[in-house]
Amino acid sequence: MTIPMWMLLGFATWTLLLLMATVGVYRWVAILFSSAPIASFRSGQLEGADWYQRGTRAHANCVENLPVFAVIVFVISALDINGPAVNDLSTLVLIARVCQSLVHVAHVQTNAFVAVRFTFFCVQLVCFLALMVIAAYYGV
Repeated sequence: MTIPMWMLLGFATWTLLLLMATVGVYRWVAILFSSAPIASFRSGQLEGADWYQRGTRAHANCVENLPVFAVIVFVISALDINGPAVNDLSTLVLIARVCQSLVHVAHVQTNAFVAVRFTFFCVQLVCFLALMVIAAYYGV
């Protein structure tokens, strides 16, 4: 398995862990210990503690970006493109994603923390674009 494939697997793993550690824990505790009915969590309404809301949004951010990274890794793999640049960019995607999620969940979102979180998101976007350029260059 290539480094980009490992990073994609890591991204998917992080998405699942984030779901379990934030949304899952909050809901399981509420259902098991607070007598909250299982149907009380509305999908279209964001309710609950602030950290829970941030966790829900951080998980959604992962879900929104996972398919983009998956397509890029698929194309890179199908074209058999490898090398240090591809490996480093793929690794940086996962590192930036984890950091973005942690900043999102662990801190109240002041302007400073939102700026840090946005910076990690921008790092991912730059890596995505760079990987796409590499794939397009070698795919021609």
